[in-house]
Amino acid sequence: MNIIITGASSGIGYELVKFFALKGNHLIIAISRKEELLDRLKKECARINKKSEVIAISADLSETDILNAKLPHDISRICSHIDILVNNAGSLINKSFIDTTGEEARMVFDTNFFAPSFLIRNLLSLMGDRQHTHIVNISSMGGFQGSTKYPGLSYYSASKAALAVMTECLAGEFSDKNISVNCLALGAAQTEMLKNAFPGYMAPVTASEMAEFIGEFCLKGHRYFNGKIIPVALSNP
Repeated sequence: MNIIITGASSGIGYELVKFFALKGNHLIIAISRKEELLDRLKKECARINKKSEVIAISADLSETDILNAKLPHDISRICSHIDILVNNAGSLINKSFIDTTGEEARMVFDTNFFAPSFLIRNLLSLMGDRQHTHIVNISSMGGFQGSTKYPGLSYYSASKAALAVMTECLAGEFSDKNISVNCLALGAAQTEMLKNAFPGYMAPVTASEMAEFIGEFCLKGHRYFNGKIIPVALSNP
């Protein structure tokens, strides 16, 4: 399979690349801004399973020019079809609604909402039709309707809610293209982002455990779900 994972240099994204590398002879495109961490990930995956290939692409997904031109061009040179796209990259600023600047708010939305939606649009020619594609958007329980909301995370939660609704919209638009689009609203997993959101809190799930669930869902979830927003949470937060 040809698999793309954004936000691959740390936390759940890092572990998800390792999950797929262990599973078989997949081609995994790992995208992140942090080139050094991507290089370390490639070496680690090579030790895990030499049959899988990890290609690292260093890119800032908040930059529109990269999303619209460079990144789609680079990916199209690597593979002619995408089997799985995991929009995992995320940005969080823990600051009150009143104190958050316009620039900070736009940065959160650029990374959490516009980047995945633009990436899907610009890679659409490599998806679906004769071969199936499963798009999995990684949202948060913070963006899940009816869930508890926390001070300091207004823009983060709103951006993740927007991604969830976009998932529902795209599932309808792509229903005739052999493309499934689903969204996982994650609860607490032990990552750096969780530490920024809830300092001192220890999650009941590790990044590796959450990545294993996401990986299995990527491989099998489209058989049972399309256009669904699925909460994946053991705790509050």
